[in-house]
Parts: sequence; structure tokens; C-alpha cells
Amino acid sequence: MIKAPATLRLDRLLSNLGYGSRREVQDLIEAGYVLLDGEAVIDSDEKIAVTPDLVTRMTVEDEPLDPLPGLVLMLNKPAGVTCSHKEQGPLVYSLLPERWGERNPALSTIGRLDKETSGLLLLTDDGALLHRIISPKSNIAKRYDVTLDRALRGDEAKIFAAGTLMLENEEKPLLPAAFEPVSPTRGFITITEGRYHQVRRMFAAVGNHVTALRRDRIGALALPDDLAEGEYRILREEDLAKVFS
Repeated sequence: MIKAPATLRLDRLLSNLGYGSRREVQDLIEAGYVLLDGEAVIDSDEKIAVTPDLVTRMTVEDEPLDPLPGLVLMLNKPAGVTCSHKEQGPLVYSLLPERWGERNPALSTIGRLDKETSGLLLLTDDGALLHRIISPKSNIAKRYDVTLDRALRGDEAKIFAAGTLMLENEEKPLLPAAFEPVSPTRGFITITEGRYHQVRRMFAAVGNHVTALRRDRIGALALPDDLAEGEYRILREEDLAKVFS
């Protein structure tokens, strides 16, 4: 038996997508600014089938409907921007359309990059997906491009791969990590954990200091060369599958 699609009142659907309060959305609908298949829908109580093709069939004020719940974004996070809803200073959410901050369910980052780390960041409103990706059981690899203050000693790859490195003030050694030097002061490190400032602390433990850190891969999902800093892209299902590859 084919399951019928979920339905929502039009005003609730648009309010949940951040278009305004229920009253504001009702005014928008009654003014004829919401079209479905080219025809104005002026009854805010109308039940709408929430199907994937709705974003191609509905417009609001002559613009395509915003993405439906289940949204997953890839963002190229600039350094100096914080992964938080509450902290002061520039936030990653300020890089997205303003009304997306009013979506319900809300968008959240999948894990975090610290303020001075740039690169690949995922966001979603799907709580189950978020927890699946960040769960230690998923063992998802994350690769970082690391620039260092001082020249490498030469034994870092062996130390990181051993699975015995202890970080300061911790009692459990790190899982093995892969390190590939590409110059005396730069390399790629791949980890499967997400401890606080882990990569920076790993290099501190071997007597070095990270001056720049950029994540370029999660699983097999790579940050595209044509996605500029501060820009985002909606992930397709086939791209999301690469996270678990």
C-alpha cells in the first residue's frame, strides 16, 4: 500500500518555513501572493500535500517556495564565524537567508568548527540525521588541511597513527589518525573523533602550533572548488550518501 503524503494547513506550512507568524502568513495568502500550479490559493485553511515537488509548484511573492523540512546544507564556513545560535559576533546562520532563522524545525550545524577553523560545514533541520552523523558509532572520517607554525619533525604520522596519543587533561588516548605531509609546514590529517579543538591539540602535543585549519572533506563528501567562502549549497541525496561512504 502506498502511503499518502502528509498534509498541512497552508498557513502552518508557510509559518513553519519562516515566512512569518500565522497572522502574517494569512495576510500574505489572502492578498493572493501564494500560488500553487499558477493559481492563487486564498484559503489559509486549505490542506496542502507536502510532497517533494511542492517547491516547483508553489511560489510565494513570485519566488519559488523555500526548501521543505529535511533540508541539508553544505556551507563553506569562513574563519571568524561561530557555529552557534547564541554567541556574540558573526554566526554561521547570518550567512543564510534571514527567514531561515525562523524555520520550525530549526536549522542546526552538524557538529561544529571552532571560530577560526574554516571549510566544510553541514547544517540540517533533521535531528535524526544530525545525530546519526555525529554519533561515534558512525565512525565518519573528517579531513583537515593544516598549516603549522614550525617545520614538521617527521614522526607526526607515526605518532598519530599509533592510537596511543594522549591529549592534555584527558584520560583516554585518541583513536588512530592519518597524517599526510605535503610540505615542511603543511599537511592533511584525517580523524574519526570530534574532541574539543582536537586537531589543534594533537599538534600541540607534538610541539607545534596550528596557524590555519580548514576542513575539506566529511566521509567521501568533498568541499567543491567552486563553492566560495560564505556560500552554501543544498545537498542532493546522492551527495549526502557520500558522507557515509
